Amino acid sequence: MKGIDKRIYQLYKWFFLFPFVALSTGIFGSATIIAALVLGERATNIFAVTWAKTACFLVPLNVKILGEENFSTKKSYIVVANHQSLTDIIILQAYVKLTIKWVIKKELESIPLFGFACKKLGCIYVDRFNHAFALASMRRAQNNLSKHSSVLFFPEGTRTRDGKLLDFKKGAFRFAMATGIPILPVTIKDSIKILPVDSLDVSPGTATVTIHPPINIKNKSLEDLDQIISLTKNTIASAL
Repeated sequence: MKGIDKRIYQLYKWFFLFPFVALSTGIFGSATIIAALVLGERATNIFAVTWAKTACFLVPLNVKILGEENFSTKKSYIVVANHQSLTDIIILQAYVKLTIKWVIKKELESIPLFGFACKKLGCIYVDRFNHAFALASMRRAQNNLSKHSSVLFFPEGTRTRDGKLLDFKKGAFRFAMATGIPILPVTIKDSIKILPVDSLDVSPGTATVTIHPPINIKNKSLEDLDQIISLTKNTIASAL
């Protein structure tokens, strides 16, 4: 954007976009809690997808999806994605047609409505500074995972500041090997241009999501862990 267009968007962002996103988060968060208590998992996922698509529409944030033929909505995956921006969450929730359980840091649990709604959606809270708590959370997730649910990890552990991949942590891959669920590598490109890290300078734009063929980890052992991590990282990097 340039000149007058950017100034108009700044007014739109502060006086409409941010207040409306906050309001819609409260509304859909409350609806998600009620749906979880009354209607079950499928209903909560519908509300979460609707909230995410509403947020994308308001930015506006366009999403181009590549590789939808590489997964089935009737199967479970350990979705492993790179992390460029806070918008990655709404992008994947809105446009990847899987019932996603998020692995998110425990600090977000304290956010009013959002934290409780995420819990009801089946999100997995992990304390990055308490290894025992993290392991216990993963075990509960393993026991409660339904046939058609997928768990999503951002294995970098934080958002990149320059768009380049950071080192991958091992938690996602240990979880995949413990459950036998295939890894689904996902590349998110250009979301950093829409909302850079440590910034509220959101801008309209287009992000591309590439869904790669699954990586089967059956019959793999912990000795293969580094090889699987390297394969997944190289696959994600190939679409950046």
